[in-house]
Amino acid sequence: MESLSDKNWLIVGLGNPGKQYEKTRHNLGFMLIDKLAQELQTQVKREECRALIGRGEIGGRIVELVKPQTFMNLSGESVSCLLKKPNRSIEKLIVITDDLALPIGKIRFRPKGSDGGQNGLKSIINCLRTNEFTRLRIGIQPEHPLASMRNFVLENFSKTEAATIEEVLDKSAEAIRTVVSDGVEKAMAQFN
Repeated sequence: MESLSDKNWLIVGLGNPGKQYEKTRHNLGFMLIDKLAQELQTQVKREECRALIGRGEIGGRIVELVKPQTFMNLSGESVSCLLKKPNRSIEKLIVITDDLALPIGKIRFRPKGSDGGQNGLKSIINCLRTNEFTRLRIGIQPEHPLASMRNFVLENFSKTEAATIEEVLDKSAEAIRTVVSDGVEKAMAQFN
């Protein structure tokens, strides 16, 4: 019988495929996956379950870095397909997403919870039929009320936001490493 320690970590960054979305607020999940891939000296390019995947190691544990290629609103289809494969488990799933309710520069880990209006999370919760998986939310809260949330999340970061985003991606990468090495409770205590 396989134990949980035999399972790989599945680290899923949410975003939208395509050059036009690369630097948008909604692609923070993809940006963090790219940062982790660079640090782990791996490439996220193997295709599986309508996602691009790279493999690396954090603290002696195998991690799979995932960028679903389904577009944000259908992320759950890709994630549920990946979790059906051997060596993977929802207990070792981390989903990375942007969050309009959190100020820019802030991050929050949660071991479970609602979708908070985030369509990628909504799709994953619907497809997995549970909200009990770890997620890292990265803040993109606007400074002023918005006419269109959709336009806002699909815009590139402003020049002033860009420096903050670099810092938050560094902090988020460290936070992910902490979850893999020491568990989500420790990461919550340290980074929330």
